[in-house]
Amino acid sequence: MTPVGAVVPDDGILAIDVGGTKLAAAWVDRDGEVHDRRQVPTEPSGPGAGEELWTTLVGLLDAVCAGRSPAAVGVGCGGPMQWPAGLVSPLNLPAWRSFPLRSRLSERYPGRVVRLVNDAIAMAVGEHWRGAGRDAHGLLGIVVSTGVGGGLVLDGRIVAGPTGNAGHIGHVVVDPSGPACACGGLGCLEAIARGPAVVQWALDQGWKPTGVADGSALLDAARAGAEVAVAAFARAGEALGVAIASAAHLLELDVVAVGGGLTAAGDLLLGPARSAFARHARMDFVRDCRIVPAALGNDAGLVGAAALVAAGDRYWPAGAD
Repeated sequence: MTPVGAVVPDDGILAIDVGGTKLAAAWVDRDGEVHDRRQVPTEPSGPGAGEELWTTLVGLLDAVCAGRSPAAVGVGCGGPMQWPAGLVSPLNLPAWRSFPLRSRLSERYPGRVVRLVNDAIAMAVGEHWRGAGRDAHGLLGIVVSTGVGGGLVLDGRIVAGPTGNAGHIGHVVVDPSGPACACGGLGCLEAIARGPAVVQWALDQGWKPTGVADGSALLDAARAGAEVAVAAFARAGEALGVAIASAAHLLELDVVAVGGGLTAAGDLLLGPARSAFARHARMDFVRDCRIVPAALGNDAGLVGAAALVAAGDRYWPAGAD
């Protein structure tokens, strides 16, 4: 973040992170330093509220730019999406269905390059460029928040897939007889490990919060030793570790960087994830794969969005503009 009194570059990249809980944006320089970061809650979020949400985003971007014109725009947004066209339909953001986010931003910043990827891909790129996965051969970035997303950097290049949704580990099945997922499947990682699902499982098991029943309250209860709260994070972590073991075998990963709001739980979540991974990752070529917190924290997606431009075409497939 910008130190007090530092000079903020005028030719920065406007980086945007669109999630189910918050909209975040920042002015990011060519070295990946984050300046003037701001965020607002993702409201309104109901069906039919797409233009209102766009207006909220525009207000946030204007506050970050403060009269400056960005050199380029990089975006990470929840999926699924139609890529590279940038028509976004985040599962946890019903206000936008096939919303033309990339073209709207191009209209607002004419003549500027606008590059958009899945938010978990942006997070993975940020961690590979400036975070926990520098120089990694195979990196999987996972965002555990309102939903669970994933992004891949293999051999130094992003793997986006033909529609921009590759790496979506949230919909890897970890329990075929498990709970229903918003995607229509059963037992997806997201159905078990997304923040609201973790809270709901704890409530179903008898957790009785003294105030608002949310992730922060559940984490406070777990830190205080409440058995159900600890078990809720352990269950999510176990599912996470199982999914990572499957992905590591498939892709020969050497680093998995985990970010998102639920990672505030630290070892309450990642401890069980590492234990489950160790039980299931039995082939020699994956045993040294590291599961680590995202080194860039909540800025990982913003740094990765900026890297789509700042790193040249390293993280952007040829012909996608």
